[in-house]
Amino acid sequence: MNAPPWLVKPGERVDLEDLDPADTRPFADKVAAADLLRLRELQERLHVDGRHALLLVLQGMDTSGKDGTVKHLSGGLSLLGARLAAFAAPTMEELRHDFLWRVHRQAPPHGCVGIFNRSHYEDVLVVRVHRLAPEAV
Repeated sequence: MNAPPWLVKPGERVDLEDLDPADTRPFADKVAAADLLRLRELQERLHVDGRHALLLVLQGMDTSGKDGTVKHLSGGLSLLGARLAAFAAPTMEELRHDFLWRVHRQAPPHGCVGIFNRSHYEDVLVVRVHRLAPEAV
């Protein structure tokens, strides 16, 4: 796979005359990028308003497209106002708290977009199936 023309390796010099200002890669044209540009605009409005947050919860079987969706969204969101959380097996610290403690820690603050790659539902399921918490919990 070829490196994109705008990638500058350490020590290389750049001549802006060599770069096409009309280059819209990876999109065919501006129209093809419109949805992601609109997403960025909406995210900026959410951030400036600062009263609300948005949480996107992606739940699905393995190979259902969760990672591809995250990759697609990351092209349209500003990473300064977005947070991605993926929930693997709970750590020892997480097990010392209630089962939703780690989920609450990952919730997006006002003005931000949060993406849960798998959700607290799966977290509850894994904890129950693997008996990581007492039945009473």
